[in-house]
Amino acid sequence: MKKQLVLLLTLMFVLVLAACSGGGDSETTNTEGESSDENTSEDSGASGDQEITVTAKSEIPSMDPSLITDSVGFQWAGETHEGLYRLDENGQLVDGMAESSEVSDDGLTWTFKLRDAEWSNGDPVTANDFVYAWRRAVDPEVGSEYGPYFLGGIIKNAQAISNGEAELEELGAKAEDDKTLVVNLEKPVPYFESMTVFITFMPLNQDFVEEHGDKHATEAEYTLANGPFKMTEWNHGEGWTIEKNESYWDADTVQLDKVNAKVIKEVSTGVNLYDSGEIDQTELNAEFVDKYRTDNAFEIVEKPYLYFFKFNQEANDALANVNVRKAISYGIDRQGLVDTILNDGSVAAEGYVPSNFVSMPDSGEGFREAQGALVESNAEKAQEHWQKALEELGTDSVEIELLGDDTGTSKDALAYYKNQLEENLEGLTIKLLEVPFKERVRRDSASEFEMEAATWGPDYVDPNTYLNMYVTDGQNNNMNYSSEEYDSLIEKANGEYAQQPEKRYETFLEAERLLLEEDAAVAPIYQDAKAQLFRPSIKGVYSTATGPEFEFKWASVEE
Repeated sequence: MKKQLVLLLTLMFVLVLAACSGGGDSETTNTEGESSDENTSEDSGASGDQEITVTAKSEIPSMDPSLITDSVGFQWAGETHEGLYRLDENGQLVDGMAESSEVSDDGLTWTFKLRDAEWSNGDPVTANDFVYAWRRAVDPEVGSEYGPYFLGGIIKNAQAISNGEAELEELGAKAEDDKTLVVNLEKPVPYFESMTVFITFMPLNQDFVEEHGDKHATEAEYTLANGPFKMTEWNHGEGWTIEKNESYWDADTVQLDKVNAKVIKEVSTGVNLYDSGEIDQTELNAEFVDKYRTDNAFEIVEKPYLYFFKFNQEANDALANVNVRKAISYGIDRQGLVDTILNDGSVAAEGYVPSNFVSMPDSGEGFREAQGALVESNAEKAQEHWQKALEELGTDSVEIELLGDDTGTSKDALAYYKNQLEENLEGLTIKLLEVPFKERVRRDSASEFEMEAATWGPDYVDPNTYLNMYVTDGQNNNMNYSSEEYDSLIEKANGEYAQQPEKRYETFLEAERLLLEEDAAVAPIYQDAKAQLFRPSIKGVYSTATGPEFEFKWASVEE
């Protein structure tokens, strides 16, 4: 079956989270040869009206690269911005604003030479645009969530600046001249080039940002583009439009004139609009998969996005008990969920690092296969841990609030979780809190939840993008989990073993076992795949492991 793009979903239903995002979708770079999901039909050239309309599950919270923490923002800002590199149709790093780069022997100094490029207002893209954006991302007064998370401990002095212990000018990013960016790292980072595809590393035009102040990136007229497209319309809550950016350095490659996005929360609404020809793509849920499975527009695309439970150990005394957390993890029939509720190709999770994502550096075996299953569905074990927990808590009943999204598929999954847990764990009451995606992301960031149905997508192709989340006081921890042993393992993987791939990956394996088997800090539920309808006449829409969930730079409409 041909492969095409999977529509962006809310993360956490990544993501950041991801985020990848703090509990939200997220999504980043593929540098280890993983194949991208793509439309593999033969290209015959663009023809006719080069305009398409796709769906989005929620409003864009922000188009500001310094402030974006959700998959919707990642997607659309990723189409209008371009960093040092971009991912091509094969999921490989290709030059973006950078024409070339050099790294010192010790791995600490990177020098990037920039190409001649312009912003959509005609200003040149310069090295200072990167310096300004990266300083802004770690400026405590700006309040970026991902700036300290991604730059801290990576770019020299980034953490000290975000902690208020150093000046912005001390950040290890300097404009040697308009076309030369010199970056100094705190330590060798094996995946640094991959990281620069992430939205927080995008350049910003200082004059434009400062001219518009708080309005920056809040309306189409207050956005500026250096990527393949520019935002021309933004009807909050309803949808938005991006159009070809004629100022883009590679504009000749861009065939689409316009991409419209409509916010559609209910799958049935999307299906009706697709059938009537009003939109060109829509997600499917279990209700519609069997009906459309033989349609030539039907696609299932797997993604390394993980859906899981976050347990806030300070928000509810019961969740501070490891046996409660283990009981909940054992108490969900994951296979039943993916087979009956989702029915879209998603697979039951076996660990926190997804399958088909990264491989062991020595053997080439997949990380997930090398580790084996660390979580399982087992009602008997769930009840054993539950009884221990009730005895330790001195009670016969527990109430836990479960936070999740208010869209159709998410609501179905939440109802399933409630039914499963209350049926398998006598005395447990699950109180569902279904909120709009933007509000869930806010609550996640502020640790305003007890248990959350969250999502995380990779920000770069490395186990660290998943496992680094749960170091003590980490920017995307947000659930008050803390383990000195876990912190030490992650520190070793990214410090002492940074240039020893085999030892580094073995340390990540050990950290994942501690996170899930011993501490049950989170409960992986399933790995994402999405069923959708995508108009067959639209070619060249790609989806890679990381970055914007779908890429329109190479897309076209053919007759």
